[in-house]
Amino acid sequence: MKNLLIIIAAVALLTACGSGGSKKNANQQKAATTTEQVHQHFVVNGSCDMCKDRIEKTAKSIDGVSSAQWDAETQQIHVNFDGSKTSVDAISKALAKVGHDTEKHKADQATYDALPGCCKYRK
Repeated sequence: MKNLLIIIAAVALLTACGSGGSKKNANQQKAATTTEQVHQHFVVNGSCDMCKDRIEKTAKSIDGVSSAQWDAETQQIHVNFDGSKTSVDAISKALAKVGHDTEKHKADQATYDALPGCCKYRK
């Protein structure tokens, strides 16, 4: 009888420890999936491969942006980002700061004028 009580106590202890570990793993998984992944696309003006490199590099440099792909033909950038860390507005501002007009923000004239000749897109 004494041995049976020891076995039951051991099983109960192992079960309690095991469920605590599962709870921790569930919390870790929840934390890992709480990022708010967003896909957006919007207009970014540019004209050449140098523009493409600058636009994509700038967008990807923003904390939370996981990917950026700009298409010269459509003048659209497709970005995937963590919405809890950044926004379309923040990405758009960063692109305007390096000389590329967007739907929301226009690059200042001095920054635009400093772009290489092949990157001029304003008429």
